[in-house]
Amino acid sequence: MSNDDKPRDAAVEEELKGVPEEMVDKDLLDEDAKAGEDDQLARLREELAAAKQDVLYARADTQNVRRRAEKDISDARAYAATGFARDILSVADNLERAVEAIPEDLREDSKFKGLVQGIQATQRELEKVFAQHGISRIAAMGLPLDPNQHQAMMEVSSDEAEPGTVVQEMQSGWMIRDRLLRPAMVGVAKKPD
Repeated sequence: MSNDDKPRDAAVEEELKGVPEEMVDKDLLDEDAKAGEDDQLARLREELAAAKQDVLYARADTQNVRRRAEKDISDARAYAATGFARDILSVADNLERAVEAIPEDLREDSKFKGLVQGIQATQRELEKVFAQHGISRIAAMGLPLDPNQHQAMMEVSSDEAEPGTVVQEMQSGWMIRDRLLRPAMVGVAKKPD
């Protein structure tokens, strides 16, 4: 394709109307066309770079959304029983109180032995079901107070225990996997007055 066969820019053509052909510098027109093409090429390269960047951001956002959704699904499976477990803890508390309330002499009495064993078996079965669902008791007695797991209800004067140590547990605390289900309600040692 020769220079004469190349299509010219419409604006340039408009300006050149009526100018004799011998007065038009074809090399200058070619340079203008090349400069225009270079500008257009540079602009297109910038747009391409911006589009590539937009695609990368979109991919990153999509991956973040996917990860978040997978975590939400995983958490939903792991912690689905939280509300039910929190409600059933009162049953576990009552079974524990029932076993603790039975005097030693009645535990050995033949009339009550079956009843006591039944309550203890029910308590063990409940703890087994809790363990299957990732529900575990929080250790408290003899440990330093941990505000993330223990709720201090009172201070108890004590010479035997270090101040800030749990010396009494009024209500057991429970975790479901790595989340707090219910804090342990405890009494904490303090220096005697």
